[in-house]
Amino acid sequence: MRHVIALDVGGTGMKAALVGADGTLLHQARRATDRERGADAVVETILDFAAELRAYGEEHHGESAVAAGVAVPGVVDEDHGIALFAANLGWRDVPMRALLSERLGGIPVALGHDVRTGGLGEGRLGAGRDADRFLFMPLGTGIAGAIGIDGRIEPGAHGSAGEIGHVVVRPGGTPCGCGQRGCLERYASASAVTLAWREASGDAKATAADCARSVDAGDPLAAKVWQDAVDALADGLVLALTLLDPRTLIIGGGLAEAGETLFTPLRAAVAERVTFQSPPTIVPAVLGDTAGCLGAGLLAWDLLAATEHPEKAEADSTDNTEVTA
Repeated sequence: MRHVIALDVGGTGMKAALVGADGTLLHQARRATDRERGADAVVETILDFAAELRAYGEEHHGESAVAAGVAVPGVVDEDHGIALFAANLGWRDVPMRALLSERLGGIPVALGHDVRTGGLGEGRLGAGRDADRFLFMPLGTGIAGAIGIDGRIEPGAHGSAGEIGHVVVRPGGTPCGCGQRGCLERYASASAVTLAWREASGDAKATAADCARSVDAGDPLAAKVWQDAVDALADGLVLALTLLDPRTLIIGGGLAEAGETLFTPLRAAVAERVTFQSPPTIVPAVLGDTAGCLGAGLLAWDLLAATEHPEKAEADSTDNTEVTA
């Protein structure tokens, strides 16, 4: 069965899959990133993992993978296949595409940014498959975004489009690691809610999920912490609506696991703030932690289509229901 290798590399763990032409996950595997061993060891782990997946495909599906896609965090030069920088992995200027292609017998390899790749998967195969314009936002340790346009993800002129976590929603507010003060992710990420709820509750082990449960239980202190985060998130989303005019907002990540505890007040807060803007549909992501692998698989199929059938590449890349090669 024709398939591609997909790798989603995170700061603590890696998810991998063999992906069929219709987006089916034929095989899934996980491995620890072990970043404490250093950047070189992490890269070698990625290469070894990919080689194992290739061997699995040969044994169980009768042939080698025809291409590979890998999603990595940090700053990524997708055009040249270079992982430029990732603070949580400690690497700089890693020629990931060339290294993987060499390890995998010279097959085509696509490299993508983790959030944009997850947005590609969610956009074509998940909650955004019927939307021609969408913004995918995972609310996790930080906040980033993926801008979806007709089945593609817009990377920006310098590969940094979608960094909505660093729009300032509270001028002069909490310092952010990016050098600014008052950034959205300092108020509305899962880690920000965790810190705020720990301070408010006095429980040093409390989490954002605990805060959500306390909201559901009617705790007014938790409700205040939660609403502060929702208000900040709504301010950031309305800014995005004004600039991008998406048809659908897809919210994922740890905070979205709270379900309607998040989505009901968020929809109301956005509705209160829009004036001339067209209100979008606000929906939860549906692919969970498979979005990155599926997106990496789509990157690989798109690259293969461009290599084998350049006249079809444009049509295949905008198909929201199936990717063919």
